[in-house]
Amino acid sequence: MTEKQGGFRENIVLYGALLANIGIAIAKFAAAAISGSSSMLTEGVHSLVDSGNQILLLYGQSKSKRPSDATHPFGYGRELYFWAFVVAILIFAVGAGVSIYEGWLHIADPEPLRDPTINYVVLGIAVLLEGSSWAIAVRAFNGQRGASGWWQSIRRSKDPAGFIILFEDSAALVGLGIAGLGVWASHHYSDPRIDGMASIAIGLILAAVAVLLAREAKGLLIGESADSALIATLWSILDERPQISAVNHVRTIHTAPDAVFVAISADFADDLLMGDAESLIEGIEREMKARLPALTSIYIRPEKQADAVRQAKPF
Repeated sequence: MTEKQGGFRENIVLYGALLANIGIAIAKFAAAAISGSSSMLTEGVHSLVDSGNQILLLYGQSKSKRPSDATHPFGYGRELYFWAFVVAILIFAVGAGVSIYEGWLHIADPEPLRDPTINYVVLGIAVLLEGSSWAIAVRAFNGQRGASGWWQSIRRSKDPAGFIILFEDSAALVGLGIAGLGVWASHHYSDPRIDGMASIAIGLILAAVAVLLAREAKGLLIGESADSALIATLWSILDERPQISAVNHVRTIHTAPDAVFVAISADFADDLLMGDAESLIEGIEREMKARLPALTSIYIRPEKQADAVRQAKPF
């Protein structure tokens, strides 16, 4: 398998969502132009924003894989977290903002109702495409989360691309339902303002999703520790060494979704010679990297227990 093929398979969720949203956006804008529906125009903007978001995430993933250099000695992995935060801002500012604004305009100055058939056709196609993209995202996320719960897995995930697509597709499906209901209710009750209300409801959902995504992206940007299982493995490796009198702390931080830096402070036995201490540290690093491939940098500092800031085991 070539590197390009491997990258496509790795990002199949993003590519699938991108292709679906581009096609859906074109169809929704056409339907909005024909029918004059506010909620359809809002849904078109929603799909267009989602398409842009997927392009930004693909760009962020590409940039995050650059090798380390003198300016960024730990690599560029966290650049993906920056673009994930930008995506959250776009959803809030463009997606939610335009949706609420368009809805308000159609309430204040409602347009005459037109034949809604094209809206229903486009919404049906959109549900099929969005549903397919959502199913791919769910399958990929389930493969990563294991036995953990959904929300717990999202909070612990260090790869924003996966849960952003999951959130976007879920919001899109809910938005399609609201748009369909708004179109139907507008014609059933002969009140075009209902369509505008549906547009505002879609905007509020997008705003809520944007806030959740921004919160998760902010945590990743600031720096989050590795998951508890990895940290427990690090402690167990250290506990197996009788030459270590005490472990003062084990601190980890993700420098990329699949890269972890670890800093360890340990009190070595007083009678341990310097050469033996160097061999011990080298052996610990080899075992840690063999058992935990995500570790890209390991720093072990010999430090007296009395002089160190202690950290209790987190389990």
